Amino acid sequence: MNRKTEAVLHTKYLVTEGPIGVGKTSLTSLLADELGARLILERAEENPFLADFYKNTARYRFQTQMFFLLSRFSQQQEMLQPDLFTRITISDYLFDKDRIFAYLTLDEHELPLYEQVYKILEPKIIKPDLVIFLQADTDTLLRRIKQRGRSFEKEISHDYIAAVNEAYNNFFFRYNDTPLLVINTSDIDFVHRREDLDDLLKQILNMKQGTQYYVPVSRKR
Repeated sequence: MNRKTEAVLHTKYLVTEGPIGVGKTSLTSLLADELGARLILERAEENPFLADFYKNTARYRFQTQMFFLLSRFSQQQEMLQPDLFTRITISDYLFDKDRIFAYLTLDEHELPLYEQVYKILEPKIIKPDLVIFLQADTDTLLRRIKQRGRSFEKEISHDYIAAVNEAYNNFFFRYNDTPLLVINTSDIDFVHRREDLDDLLKQILNMKQGTQYYVPVSRKR
């Protein structure tokens, strides 16, 4: 166990969140490596309805959302192992995100059924000790989505990403379930700039209660 891991032991379960294309998985993997943590990655590509959803949202929205809900719940239940309490665990999604997308896509007839299932599952979910919310403007998100070249994301529209981005900002503006660190990633490169990653690690290690906004090292000078 390295010094960084020892310093962050009070944070046993850390989550990164943010809209599609913001860099959640990249940052989560880097943090897991730095902190010697157990890594939990969302398996979005396993949703068999997702590609069709981007082509025809109205037809495939309910199937897509319910698959995600049950898949995310199943993966969260896998975390209920003794290992969770002996090692730091880092995940690239918050279970609550499912509701963000549900209210963005489902209609008034589908939402009541979705809510019935969600309310049965949600109390069984472990709350993280810290959530990192990654932000970026819509054009930046679209550029990153195109750069990673996932086949099932080819049909994503600018309007859809803009709506997702706004929904995330609204959700986290009111979020107070756990300590929250907000990071605008538009001008930060954790993957290729070691200085940015080291500075963020210091911020995480010093997190307190409430909401804090990350100030990049370049702006602290």
